[in-house]
Amino acid sequence: RAESELNRRNGFDVIGMTNLPEAKLAREAEIAFAVMAMITDYDCWKVEEEAVSAQTVLGHVMANAQTAKRLLIDVIPRIPTEPDWPEHFALDSALVTDRKLWPAATVEKLKPILGRFL
Repeated sequence: RAESELNRRNGFDVIGMTNLPEAKLAREAEIAFAVMAMITDYDCWKVEEEAVSAQTVLGHVMANAQTAKRLLIDVIPRIPTEPDWPEHFALDSALVTDRKLWPAATVEKLKPILGRFL
């Protein structure tokens, strides 16, 4: 609750704070990443309201599922088959250690990501 309250006082609208690790990892792997976040309740900071019931949350989840379906049907056909986005080149400016100094075991583990640099 404290983190949500701090964000609200600072004027931030934050949904899905737990997505940050995935977003960072996706960037490191040069994967374009987007989140479709939908609210189920405001229970974390709207103290003056009644406690949120499972039935209320489930109702929002069901409505969100329909919204998500409509959105995906609309958006997926618009995604280019050969996208050329900055996310796909994030490592171009991130790798600063001389390649000769890369530990072989680490390179082996990261081959799927480092492939174009090897």
